[in-house]
Amino acid sequence: MVQRLLVPLTEPVYFCLRVISGLLFTFHGLQKVFGLYSDHVTKVGSELWIGGVIELAAGLLIAVGFMTVIAAFIASGEMAVAYFQFHWKFQMGAAFFPVVNKGELAALYCFVFLFIATKGAGIWSIDGRSKR
Repeated sequence: MVQRLLVPLTEPVYFCLRVISGLLFTFHGLQKVFGLYSDHVTKVGSELWIGGVIELAAGLLIAVGFMTVIAAFIASGEMAVAYFQFHWKFQMGAAFFPVVNKGELAALYCFVFLFIATKGAGIWSIDGRSKR
C-alpha cells in the first residue's frame, strides 16, 4: 500500500534530491571560494580553493540539471578524495569510522552524486528538456 502511494512520487522526489543536494554543494563552494558565511579565507589556487571551485560549478550544474552526469561524477570523485585524504587518512582504530573522523557528509555526498551520475538529470531538468 505504501509503495503504491510513493512510486508515483519518484520523479518529483528525485528532482528535490538533485536540486537540494546541488544547492547545498554550491553553498560549500561559495564558502571556500568567496568566504561567504565563513571566517576562514581560502588561499586562491590552493587544493581547498580548487575543491571549492568544483563544488560551486558542479553544484550549480547538478541543481539546474545541465551536464548532470558529468558534473555529478566529478562531484562524487571529489568527495571520495575528500573523504580518503582529509577525513579517514587511512587511519585504523576508531578513526576508521565516519562518525569519528567527521567524514559522514563527504561519504554521503559521494554516493548521492554517484547515484545522480548513474540516473541522469531526470525529466525536470535542462538535460531532460533537451532530450524531448
